[in-house]
Amino acid sequence: MVRSARIERLMQGLPLTAASFIVTVYGDLVAPRGEVLWMGSLIDVCRRVGISESLVRTATSRLVAAGRLEGARQGRRSFYRLAPTARAEFAAVARLLYAAAEEPARWLALLAPGLSEEEGRRLRMARLGGDLWILALRADEPPPPAVLTLAISEVSDPAALARFWDLEALQARYAALLTRFGPLAEDLAAGVSLSGGDALAARLLLAHVHRGALLRDPRLPAEALPADWLGAEAKAMFRSLYKALTPMAETEAARSLEGGAGPLPEATPQTQARLAALA
Repeated sequence: MVRSARIERLMQGLPLTAASFIVTVYGDLVAPRGEVLWMGSLIDVCRRVGISESLVRTATSRLVAAGRLEGARQGRRSFYRLAPTARAEFAAVARLLYAAAEEPARWLALLAPGLSEEEGRRLRMARLGGDLWILALRADEPPPPAVLTLAISEVSDPAALARFWDLEALQARYAALLTRFGPLAEDLAAGVSLSGGDALAARLLLAHVHRGALLRDPRLPAEALPADWLGAEAKAMFRSLYKALTPMAETEAARSLEGGAGPLPEATPQTQARLAALA
């Protein structure tokens, strides 16, 4: 498949792994449209960003083995759906991507012996020293498991706590997102039209890159962040560009992708709810 110059520019220097991009495809396109996709459609949509059929098949098998997808056959065709154990994870990431950001309401200190750096990062925690970790949470968000959890009633200098996270690397991710997608946002604002295929590929790449940043973001309160923090600007660009790409992208998805019951629907109550949340 020959990609347009615009999609080639979006992909320049962007590392894409098949498994991670497939997760984006399911999270952005498939989960709100019945959770099922034909393997041929998955191969097609991944080919649009340069991921080969062999890589798609290998990555899909690994996602099945990891309990994130389940396979089924209809005649000679293979279909893959979200595994029940993965639904909560996909729903949480969807809330993170598409819902309005909420300010953390509390700081917690946690004693968690044996917690690895990788697991701590996944839980948005920072190590204060030894087995002691710190975390910022929304009011309705449950804390991660720990031997001891202490609520911090007052933080005199939130910015001093922020130094325990690698915000510099995260800031670089947000800056890269703005640089990568800024020209496309300007083109669309100026009235440039895209093909449906380009709109679909661009929206998936946008969701993929933003998801990669958000999953590393500890989502600290504003007073703990640097004055030049780019997270809010990146979120605003994501919202406006996602909405601009959606009409063309979803028409193309309905035209070219198949689920278990035939072509994917162009819109569902779930996709409409996402757009309303972005507004």
